[in-house]
Amino acid sequence: MVKIKRALISLSDKTGIVELAKELSNFGAEILSTGGTAKLLRENGIPVTEVSAYTGFPEMLDGRVKTLHPKIHGGLLALRNNPEHMRTLKEHNIGLIDMVVVNLYPFEKTTQKPGVSIEEVIENIDIGGPSMLRSAAKNHQSVAVICNPARYPQVISELKKNNGCLTEELMRELGVEVYGHTSKYDAAIYNYLSGYFKPKKETEGFPRELVLVFEKIQELRYGENPHQKAAFYKEKEKSAGLINLKQLQGKELSFNNILDLNAALELVKEFQNPAAVIVKHNNPCGAAEDKELKSAYLNAWKCDKLSAFGGIVALNRRLDLNTAKVVAKSGFLECIIAPGFDKEALALFKDKKNLRLLELADLNPIDEPEFKRITGGMLLQSKDLATLDIDKLKVVTKKKPTKAQMESLVFGWKVAKHVKSNAIIFTKGTRTVGIGAGQMSRVDSVMIAKKKSGNLSKDCCLASDAFFPKADAISWAHKAGARAIVQPGGSIADQEIIAACDKYKIAMVTTGIRHFRH
Repeated sequence: MVKIKRALISLSDKTGIVELAKELSNFGAEILSTGGTAKLLRENGIPVTEVSAYTGFPEMLDGRVKTLHPKIHGGLLALRNNPEHMRTLKEHNIGLIDMVVVNLYPFEKTTQKPGVSIEEVIENIDIGGPSMLRSAAKNHQSVAVICNPARYPQVISELKKNNGCLTEELMRELGVEVYGHTSKYDAAIYNYLSGYFKPKKETEGFPRELVLVFEKIQELRYGENPHQKAAFYKEKEKSAGLINLKQLQGKELSFNNILDLNAALELVKEFQNPAAVIVKHNNPCGAAEDKELKSAYLNAWKCDKLSAFGGIVALNRRLDLNTAKVVAKSGFLECIIAPGFDKEALALFKDKKNLRLLELADLNPIDEPEFKRITGGMLLQSKDLATLDIDKLKVVTKKKPTKAQMESLVFGWKVAKHVKSNAIIFTKGTRTVGIGAGQMSRVDSVMIAKKKSGNLSKDCCLASDAFFPKADAISWAHKAGARAIVQPGGSIADQEIIAACDKYKIAMVTTGIRHFRH
């Protein structure tokens, strides 16, 4: 056990510190502090010694130098069981410091301020704070170091339990936590400044070194399979996206739920009119856009009723009672996510205890790099935000698509962007009627889309996420009843593909944009 006789407290975030400082003072600990922290403690009747009075040196350089002094770091770093260390402290009149309570300048918060200057950002790079934290953490067997206000209740409890002392076990735990805290802080500084001062030659926008910092939101029951462990993490500095979802009802989200929710949300964000998307195993099995949300959901569900069982539903409008009634009749679903839920809709689902209802107000697209872990490394790419300009689509066949067909092709193209490749989408108007996904050959995807759509494929439009390497897929599209096709083009077999479309009187437009999704 270590008795806390002297504590140094210097904080940016002062949440909860008065309660901790009072307990320290009650057990006879001397408290050293600086600036605003010292003022707050005095106002609450807690005796405080200013660090400048303790060291004999004033704060200087506009506060840049406060605690960088041998009387501070000597008192933190000295090994109590080392006679030479203790003689040195006595020779220089340096006292021991048994606890450091420090959190750092709000660097990340500062960088997020609109119009913030680089000068202000740099002034919010803490120097003394990390130095004290690391000094104390290095000597954690003798010095308690607290960088997280959430730890205060635990520390207070142990002080009361042990008459002003802390256990070595807790002090080790607190010391290790410091290194995670300071590493995240340094990573935030590196990421910001490396982007701000990026050399002009780095035109692609990818840094030479990449530092990513995540903090755990929650443990998950398991991963993709029950024998795999899993957790959900939030990227540091990020404040938008699925991390902000609010669960209104239902059991805990699973690893697979979160993956499917993300896939469903990314697709439903593509649409401006009321839209519904149903996702299963990271692929949409139905998507539709309509004037009313109820109709959009019904059309999405009808695309593949069998696959929709146990699926994830994403809506881009508040779930109203009329739509909820239709959803409730469509069988078992894992999750429904929407920008909001009417009270009547919530009441309708209250008896479905396992159905997860999730609210996410902000459905704006987020432009952020995407990365995928591989063994021993990582792949990084910009997000696929490419959109179609209808005026720039190239009609390559003798037959031109009608206005209605063009609208359907554009809708299908948006869906294809979110389907695992090879992707083939059959559409009628602004609804899918058949989806072929994740096949090793494009013709197989056409055949699957045909099978899924049944008779609904007659007079449909077809969207392909990449070019056709052979004309066999066009033959199957004709058998399915396709009347218009949108695809990137660019194959060495383009002329053969165009000739096949002309043969079957199918209109085809090319985009010049591919949407592979692995």
